[in-house]
Amino acid sequence: MSGAVYGLTGIMLVYAWCNYSYRPIKAKGLTWVSLIYLSAVLWYIGNIGANGHMWVTGAWTKCKIWVIWLRVLFCFVFATLNIARFYALDRVFNQKKPFTRRCSLVAGVVIIVFNVVYCLVNQLISDRLTVAFVASLEVCNVTQGFRIAALAIQWVMWAGCAVLIFRLRNIQSSFNEFRESVIIFAVIIALLTESTVTYIHFKYYTLQKVHRIEKTLMDTVASNLIVWLIIGYPVAMSIFRRQAYERQWIERLANDNNKTAYEITSNHAGTTYAKMRENSETAFNQSNLNFEGNETINSDYAENVEFIDPGSLRTNSTLQGEAHNEDNLPMALRTNLHIRRPMLNSPNMFSNAYPGLPPGGRRVL
Repeated sequence: MSGAVYGLTGIMLVYAWCNYSYRPIKAKGLTWVSLIYLSAVLWYIGNIGANGHMWVTGAWTKCKIWVIWLRVLFCFVFATLNIARFYALDRVFNQKKPFTRRCSLVAGVVIIVFNVVYCLVNQLISDRLTVAFVASLEVCNVTQGFRIAALAIQWVMWAGCAVLIFRLRNIQSSFNEFRESVIIFAVIIALLTESTVTYIHFKYYTLQKVHRIEKTLMDTVASNLIVWLIIGYPVAMSIFRRQAYERQWIERLANDNNKTAYEITSNHAGTTYAKMRENSETAFNQSNLNFEGNETINSDYAENVEFIDPGSLRTNSTLQGEAHNEDNLPMALRTNLHIRRPMLNSPNMFSNAYPGLPPGGRRVL
């Protein structure tokens, strides 16, 4: 059953990669989501050996491999990858700093070093203090001290992550994952509570079929549910409402605080949203989202909206009467102004201001 669940999640991720150009999917950061899924799979493989689902003979007697280097390591990697993803969202949309490829590499190195060092220290500690094979019972025995230490680190990490998740509530609606993040946090807390009770109260749970199946099943459901919470909705929308949802997503993006990242023009063919120049000083460009420079999206709903002159730099959010803070916008994009771009064969703003040449034939601006 657990294998089928991981297989279904894997199929969903393959579909997502095949539709990587679909913007709502692309915005989720498929590389991070795939790494989270891969760590969940390796965590499950560790559970097979550590939770006593196989006869502990031959290679299975190498308990530290299954407990420390598979179950514990990739359980920690799963947690830290999720926390790093929350931090990336906070850095981009709250701190207004880019999360570039270099930042991703730094985060990856920190995750690897932290988790490998922790596992390496436990590998070097005596078996009687961490994990050891008990021949008489044919099980891998994990000491209470090792269990408590691992659980304490997880509780501390996720307690700190609660602060990040709380900060995500302020993200613009197109990229807001606050609701999903709260659900993910609730799933993790439920799993940690269940793990704490199982590891502390049922010391030899691996000898009890019901408890070892329940522990593995809880880990499986929680890890896969988190992946689905991150990427499942845009994948479903790409199947059932592909064009309508993408158009809605782009239109909402343009009306968010990120609206300065898009030029919005109108003509008889519809409304066009196009990425502005790379040197535009907008929050969107500062966030370093990797949309292609020449992408455009056409919307058919423009026929029902009265647009201002195409030469104006005002956005259609002005027509809808939306209240927003204009202090952070460039002067030319503030809606209380009506600055027009110079057009061919028409007077420009300077000729309107100076109808005639002053004495001496010179203009002073």
